[in-house]
Order: sequence, then structure tokens, then C-alpha cells
Amino acid sequence: MAIQIPSDFRRVIIAASVGNIIEWYDFYIFGSLAAVLSVKFFEQSHPVAALLSTIALFTAGFLIRPLGAFLFGWMGDRVGRKYTFLITLTGMGLGTGAIGLIPTYESIGLTAAFILFGLRMVQGLCLGGEYGGAITYVAEHVPDESRGYYTGWLQTSPTLGIVVSLAVIIATRSYFGNQVFDQWAWRVPFLVSFLLVAIAIYIRLQLQETPIFQEIKAKGQMTRNPWKEAFISANIKYVGIATIVLIGQGVVWYSGQFWALYFLQQVSKVDPLTSAYIVGAALLIATPSLIFFGWLSDVIGRKPVILGGMLLAAITYYPLYLWLGTVTQPGNINYPIAIFIIFILVCYVGMVYGPVGAFLAEFFPGRIRYTSVSVPYHIGNGWGGGLVPFVTSAAFAATGSIGYALIYPIVVPAVCFVLAVFLMPETRKISIWQPIEPRTAS
Repeated sequence: MAIQIPSDFRRVIIAASVGNIIEWYDFYIFGSLAAVLSVKFFEQSHPVAALLSTIALFTAGFLIRPLGAFLFGWMGDRVGRKYTFLITLTGMGLGTGAIGLIPTYESIGLTAAFILFGLRMVQGLCLGGEYGGAITYVAEHVPDESRGYYTGWLQTSPTLGIVVSLAVIIATRSYFGNQVFDQWAWRVPFLVSFLLVAIAIYIRLQLQETPIFQEIKAKGQMTRNPWKEAFISANIKYVGIATIVLIGQGVVWYSGQFWALYFLQQVSKVDPLTSAYIVGAALLIATPSLIFFGWLSDVIGRKPVILGGMLLAAITYYPLYLWLGTVTQPGNINYPIAIFIIFILVCYVGMVYGPVGAFLAEFFPGRIRYTSVSVPYHIGNGWGGGLVPFVTSAAFAATGSIGYALIYPIVVPAVCFVLAVFLMPETRKISIWQPIEPRTAS
């Protein structure tokens, strides 16, 4: 392809990352406030059942994500990267902000839960189209030899989205006080989404379409049917391999970040504000690991870094979570050690997640890249990883055992590691700036 890497690609990374952070903020504010939402939108005669119902709703948002990837992936490969993720960003912002306007169970009964469910589905569909767009957009602007490093910056956005959600909750709780927060001020973090999304849309409107997509379009090489070319062709084998890698990656991602928050609140019985401080501090300190491991994958390869993270997680989760439990006893919390343990957990996230955007962009041809990246990502993260909060919380509620709760987070990465050792290729030296012929059966 006679195309040049644009000189302003760093501005592109910042703009894509800001939008991504806000989109993940929207998605995770729901999970961060699960305990409050369970009180507001479900009948309270069985509080544990109400909490699990809310976590199930949270999980449902993950399960719908592959459908969003399927729909918006088609649009991204047919219409373009830029406009597709503008649509997903707008839908996410409206869906999240509207949660802050729903009447509670006390006012309208079960209807409140159904409305909440509908808005959660909107969130999941839109997120399904966002990530593939953002990673494809950034990857199609940056040099081959440093793609892991630059996409690593984008990979920080989900983690920073959690940090922003925790920061807004902490600020709102601290300003209004716990009583007022539990009464009505819990709505504020959702309503803030309207403002954040308006800012993100303004930033993204300044961006151009990617040079690779423009070249594909100019040469008449666009796919007529991204679904057929991605899933009813030899490419389906590559989608399957990517899905295996991403299921392992997704489970490590959610086990290291989200279940750490749930663990503090449900297992150690740490109050919501303190647990938000601990997890938020650890996330902030560990976020650069995503960039570091993205860079490292440029040096030694995507495969050893990603698989190393899966293996370490499977081996050490049980002792690390046991240790976390001993240092977070109510009234006797060792803050530095608790933050350090979660820092380690998030470094595993850095290993599996930092390089994975570059791996996906290099693994699939440009004409079907949006679709091919989005669908396995959201199956792996949405289904594999998204089940972590519900499965671990339900297992702990049923047994009271950390060991049983951790079976899923340990076994899944271990199995994916073994499969990926044999199936996952190294993509570091693939240039996406060169023309790639459609794949044929092999």
C-alpha cells in the first residue's frame, strides 16, 4: 500500500483513549455500584439474592457484547472506523445517563428492574462495537515496530475507566455523605456520563478516518459482506484461535481487577469507600504496566508476554487472595500490603492485556479487521471474563470458600494457556501497512 503513517498519530491515540476511558467508565459504574443498585431496584426480603440479581444484570451486559461486536463490526468494515465508534459512544452515554433517571423499585415495582435491564443491554451492545473500533483505529495509525507500545496506551483505558468510576463515586459519597448518597446521590455518577460523553464526542469529531481504511476504500477493496468473509471462510479458524487467547486474557483481566473489589466488599467485609480507595490506588500504580508490557511485546513478541501472564495468574491467584484476606480484616487493614497485592494482580492484567490489541490488529486483514477483532474480543472478554464477578460471587455465597470461588479464575487461564502454546502464532513481525490477500483454506 502506498500510504504513509500520519504524523499526528499520537493525537489520535489520545483522542481514541479518552473516548474509550469514558465508555468503560459508563460500563463499569454499574458494577461499582452493584450493592446500591440491588437495594434500589430489587425486592429486599432476600438481600443476597437481590445482590446476585444485580450482578447477574451486570453480567448480562457482558453476554450481549458479542452481538454488538457482530452488528457494529459489520458497520465498521463497511462504513468506516470513525463513524461507527461515534455511534457506539453516543449510545453508551445515553444508556448510562438514563440509569440515573429511572424510578426505583419502591416507586414503580418490578418495572424498574426491567428498565434497568433494557439500559444494561444498550450498554453491552454499544461496548461490543467500541473496542474493536478503537483498537483498529489506533493500530491503523502507528508504526509496525512500536505497535505494542502505542496500543498499550489505549489498553490502559478500561483500567482507567474503572479508576474514573471509583473516583466519581468516592467524590460523590464524600461530598453528600453516605446517607444522602444511598437515598438519591447514587444517581450522580450516572448523570455525569451525559457530560463526559459530550466531551468525548467533540474530541472524536475532530478525527479523520484511518489511512488504511481510506486506501482500501479508494482501491475498491472493501469487503461486500464482512460477516461472510470473517466467519464463513478460512478466517473462522483464526477467529477461533483469537477467541481462546481472549477467554484466558478476559478471565485474568476481571479476576485481577473486578473481583479484587468484590473480594474486599463481600469476603473481607471492607466498607465500599475504603475498598474503592484500596483498589483505585492499586489500579493507578499498576496502570503503566499495560504500556510496559505492550512495549516488551515489541521486543520479545506478543505470545510470551500474554501467555506468561496467564500462567502466573493460574499459579498464584490462590495464595495471593488468601494473603489479601489476611491483611484486610475489618478494623485491621494493612493498606500498603493490600494495595501491593492488588498491584501484582493488575500487573498480570498488564501482561495479558497490554499486547493483545497489537496481536489482534496484526492477526487479521484490514478489510475485515473491525469485525474479526471485535467478535473474538467480546466473546473472550464478554463471556469468558464477564462471568467472573457472577461465578466467583455465587460460588463464595454458596460455599464460603475462597478456594471454590477461585476455581473458575484459575482453571480457565490454565486451560487457555495450554491450548494457546500450540495454537497461538507470533504476530510481532507482521506489517499491517502491506497489502494482505484474503485468506484461503489451508
